[in-house]
Amino acid sequence: MLLGFTKWELGKSNNLSRLRRMPPRRSYDQYCSAARALDRVGDRWALLIVRELLAGPRRYTDLHADLPGVSTDVLASRLKDMERDGLTTRRRLPPPGAAYVYELTARGRELLPVLQALGRWGERELGERGPTDAVRAHWFALPLLRALDGAGVVEVALPEGDFHLHVGAEDGPVYGDGPAPGEADARLVTDTATCEALARGELRLPAAVRAGRVTVTGDGALAKALRET
Repeated sequence: MLLGFTKWELGKSNNLSRLRRMPPRRSYDQYCSAARALDRVGDRWALLIVRELLAGPRRYTDLHADLPGVSTDVLASRLKDMERDGLTTRRRLPPPGAAYVYELTARGRELLPVLQALGRWGERELGERGPTDAVRAHWFALPLLRALDGAGVVEVALPEGDFHLHVGAEDGPVYGDGPAPGEADARLVTDTATCEALARGELRLPAAVRAGRVTVTGDGALAKALRET
């Protein structure tokens, strides 16, 4: 305790002071909800940062690793803007972690349907993967979430790595790296080419299961529904 302030209160005060010192962000100055939304998430990389934080709290170094092409200065600037606008928060993990992590606020998480709508609209823009196109296994999480109905945990195994989905989640992470933390309702085993076809909208998940391009195991309702389609 220092002069009547707890460490948490001092940390919060320091964060507020840091945010207040930031220059005002640019605005379209248009009385239009779309323009106001773009004032906050229209900058390059902002929505991709949201995509990464939909997996839950993440360290700066992990965000930078999964956003190939972003500079450290731009990433830091975007995170500060998003924190100031109430889309993300920054907190320090307790020991032994003792690292800062960024996570979405409830307001930031409301961007999930926006990202899903953009992803659906952009399916025809993907085309074939180019030789310089980066890919991460978990980037297929949102397309697969669009293809699944119901609720439960789905584990996905790809040659590039495993990730899991929280289908129908109303709060908390909607996906995560690695195997599911507990028993999954369904496990999907597939390959990158199939996921790319699903992401482009050229292939639907039920058709991929019927064709044997996606193997489904598990006893949960999601697994049974996929096997019966």
